[in-house]
Amino acid sequence: MRVLVVEDDEETASFVLRGLREHGHQADHAADGQDGLFQATNAAYDVMVVDRMLPGMEGLNLVRAVRRAHVQTPVLFLTALRGVGDRVQGLEAGGDDYLVKPFAFAELLARLQALARRPPLKNAPTSFRVADLELDLLRRSVSRAGQRVDLQPREFLLLEFLMRHADRVVTRTMLLEGVWEFHFDPKTNIVESHMSRLRSKISHLGRHPELIHTVRGSGYVLRAPGP
Repeated sequence: MRVLVVEDDEETASFVLRGLREHGHQADHAADGQDGLFQATNAAYDVMVVDRMLPGMEGLNLVRAVRRAHVQTPVLFLTALRGVGDRVQGLEAGGDDYLVKPFAFAELLARLQALARRPPLKNAPTSFRVADLELDLLRRSVSRAGQRVDLQPREFLLLEFLMRHADRVVTRTMLLEGVWEFHFDPKTNIVESHMSRLRSKISHLGRHPELIHTVRGSGYVLRAPGP
């Protein structure tokens, strides 16, 4: 396994690099975001470890830039920022996993090996289309009948989930797990409120036919209008 470690703290970087090499893995190091971006886009890695607070380029912006360069290397954020909002930001920026400092090296290694075992994404779709609604994962853009639709990050994830499951009913539980990564019911109307805003935006306030439909007692379905 070839790993790029982007970490400015010398003690943490030394600890991770030494552990990886002792387990037989190849590990390269970048001490700031700019160098990390250069290495990530100019060499092939199985997985990356990225700190959030980096000099030169903050970790979130580094990963966003890597994704814009069409580099799909799995990324594990390793950071002292432990809030739920921090983890959500990391995942929405293009990260694949998130581990909070202080950490056990055994857990870090296990997470990296799990990420490296994931099948490559080169054959995965990068865009989706239902009727005249288009979503581009690489550009992070959405359009309806050629007109741009501006979505908030969570609304984008919600639409992506619906488009990946087009013509199939998705339940509230599926959405909570797949979009919010909640494995419990928060007992709020978070799904319903986001769905309402998303519907309004993609119908351009009612100027286009509805594509998202409520299936009473079951959930929601995204499908093209009938003939």
